[in-house]
Amino acid sequence: MNRYSICFIATLFLLAISSCSVTKKIRKADKKYEIGEYHKAGSMYRSAYSRVKLADKQTKAYVAYRMGDCYNKIGAVDKAERALSNAVRYKYADTTAYLLYADVLRKQKKNKEASEMYDVYLKHDPNSLVALNGKLSVQKLSEWENAKKRYVVTKEPFFESKKSESSPRFPGGDSTIVYFASSRDNKQTSHKLSNITGIPNKDIYFAKKNAVGKWDNLELVDSDINTEDDEGSPSFSSDGKIMMFTRCRYVKGETHGAEIWMSQRQSGKWGKATRVMVLKDSSITVAHPALSPDGNWLYFVSDMKGSLGGKDIWRCMKTGDSYSAAENLGPDINTEKDEMYPFVREDSTLYFSSDGHEGFGGLDIYRAKTDSANRWVVENMGAPINSNGDDFGISFVAGAEQGAFSSNRGEQKGYDKIYTFVAPPIRYIISGKVKNTDGEALGDANVRIVGTDGTNVKLKTKNDGSYSFEVKPNVEYVMLGNCRGYLNEKNSVSTLGLEDSKSFEIPFSLASVTKPVGLDNIFFEFGKATLTPESSNALDKLVKLLKDNPNITIEIGAHTDKVGSAEGNLALSGERAQNVVNYLIKGGIEAPRLTAKGYGKTKPVVADKNLAKQYSFLKENDELNEEFIDALSKEDQEIANKINRRTEFRVLKTTYNMY
Repeated sequence: MNRYSICFIATLFLLAISSCSVTKKIRKADKKYEIGEYHKAGSMYRSAYSRVKLADKQTKAYVAYRMGDCYNKIGAVDKAERALSNAVRYKYADTTAYLLYADVLRKQKKNKEASEMYDVYLKHDPNSLVALNGKLSVQKLSEWENAKKRYVVTKEPFFESKKSESSPRFPGGDSTIVYFASSRDNKQTSHKLSNITGIPNKDIYFAKKNAVGKWDNLELVDSDINTEDDEGSPSFSSDGKIMMFTRCRYVKGETHGAEIWMSQRQSGKWGKATRVMVLKDSSITVAHPALSPDGNWLYFVSDMKGSLGGKDIWRCMKTGDSYSAAENLGPDINTEKDEMYPFVREDSTLYFSSDGHEGFGGLDIYRAKTDSANRWVVENMGAPINSNGDDFGISFVAGAEQGAFSSNRGEQKGYDKIYTFVAPPIRYIISGKVKNTDGEALGDANVRIVGTDGTNVKLKTKNDGSYSFEVKPNVEYVMLGNCRGYLNEKNSVSTLGLEDSKSFEIPFSLASVTKPVGLDNIFFEFGKATLTPESSNALDKLVKLLKDNPNITIEIGAHTDKVGSAEGNLALSGERAQNVVNYLIKGGIEAPRLTAKGYGKTKPVVADKNLAKQYSFLKENDELNEEFIDALSKEDQEIANKINRRTEFRVLKTTYNMY
């Protein structure tokens, strides 16, 4: 055997050893992946990936996919995108790679590319609800982002550290104290690095508000609740005396799954923590506990047999010191992906996070209520609660639209941070001014407001005629404006079905009982008595006024300008007045309440303050008769003639059908 043959054999031997080494590393990474140690597994896959031969595309794709999945699970989205693009490039055999890649692209707001990947996956599995939801989410994203925002969200700087904070909870719904999990450094517990996340194991902390309502006095929870293991997802009974939380124990450096633990508060301190045996099989992972307000149900998360996909939300009924068999919340809540972090409000609304329903990307927060058929109706909470990052672990202050949640939005390292939120109170305000038909404020008027909820108030206007009143949601209101010497006017307002604050501007224009009132926007065809369609709005308002004041009778008076013969103008104005009366009768007004009178040009207008202010050629008390008009310029003559061409009404009686 010559030396070339020896070298060739040696090279083959080294390649075989190298190949075995890579295979062994991948197997070790697979083991970490299977037990959920995603940070550790991701690093091992990354190390193995560079050593897989380019020719071995199948292995290259497999390692890239597993690496991308690990990075996605720990929030390292940039790394996940790069790894999954390689898995797709090397044509990974499992088409799930396209779905996961699409989800990651959606997280990165690369919507066009994400939509294309969803389409690729749907060719293989056209009925995948997760893929269909993902594609639909991409299409709706712009609409969702531009929708009205119910909540104001604020990143809470008081809780920030250089690591992660998550799952804030208010014991007993108390707004002045909050518990949360954090991986920040502390001197009381030794922190191991989590093989799942790659950051130190979390402990549970709490903070209280000081006298001025600011968060203060951040402390580590006492007793043996915090250990060198990973503690998180605290949850409380409605009275705040029972705390449940998740603990992930490590034995010989390996994760042994998540468990639910409990502590009771006595004499101002938390007692010894004990494990809650939700299931008979203690080896099954259970996490993220949440007690119903009445304490009868324990909600939790598990991927046990019977789950619909990844992690599902389950619940057990408390029976004495034990729990009934677990029931899955079903396909309305759970998808083929992950549903986690349940929270139940005092009205039994369920909140949870999912990456399987329609959403912005990553985990989104949803609320769900049961309908009349006892089925869950799920609703995405929208922006700004949700983002293209992971949003989860929401909780509410009791009886209020405020609370806190955690999110890794905008965080380069994918660390979770705590955000607070509040819904500004929804308010409905009715306001306006009461004036007469000449536009003068009535400072001694009244506005009565009567609601279907029993509201019955009488408001006195201010000197400028203004009034204001806050009304309630889902109520219909009738309003009546009145003032001595004026006719009443009715209006109505409804807050039925409104979900956002709204101001209602309701002005009142009261007509005088003692002098003629001009009817604006009453039009007739030129030289004729025929009403034009444009007159309908003004005439309908007059119908309403007469119905608002059922005890008055009125005269409709029509006037012409000076052009034409006196006899012709008198006849034309009489016909016009009668046509107005006819319209009112068709509108439902009794004929005996109406009188038509044509005045022709016999009663020219006498200018009042308003006309004098409006036209420079007029002074108060000027009478627009023929002699006055003839002395004006041609332009001003036309204006004066137009002023004289008018239709008015005046009150004749205020006691119709009263006796």
